[in-house]
Amino acid sequence: MRPRAVSDMLPDVGRAAFRRFGFVQSSVVSRWREIVGERYAGVSSPESIKFPPGRKSDGVLTLIVEGAHAPVMQHVAPVIAERVNRFFGYPAVGRVVFRQGIVKVAKTKARIAPPSLKPLPSDIGDSLREIADPELRAVLESLARGLSPGEGHGAPPAMMTIPVVGKLTR
Repeated sequence: MRPRAVSDMLPDVGRAAFRRFGFVQSSVVSRWREIVGERYAGVSSPESIKFPPGRKSDGVLTLIVEGAHAPVMQHVAPVIAERVNRFFGYPAVGRVVFRQGIVKVAKTKARIAPPSLKPLPSDIGDSLREIADPELRAVLESLARGLSPGEGHGAPPAMMTIPVVGKLTR
């Protein structure tokens, strides 16, 4: 009877929809980037896995591939099948079929290390070692990390990227 995060409920909600479209495990879709790598995940996404009647092996994996990347993806189809089979732990995919379409790539944000994991400057770290109370030392270390150079005070501005909003078509 406690509040739950939406992400905790999504595997339960999405399981029926994924099975309807041929996915036994929804994690193939959610972990596609891990399975095939950044390069191939940027231009492809899994659409379905269809198995022969009564079997759960030697299925046909259908991938949506972005435009001109299809010929390249055909050359690496055996590698993709092997990676998916390694993910499943058995030969689930026997063949890979491609369908051209627009791939929606999940945007991943660059993670910044929390202040507690950034190293303290040596001159500040030495002076804090003399403090006996561990809570007070932790609070002062956190404060020192927040005020250390490289995080706003005189540091060069971070490189800014311009996001791609849409694609030009003729």
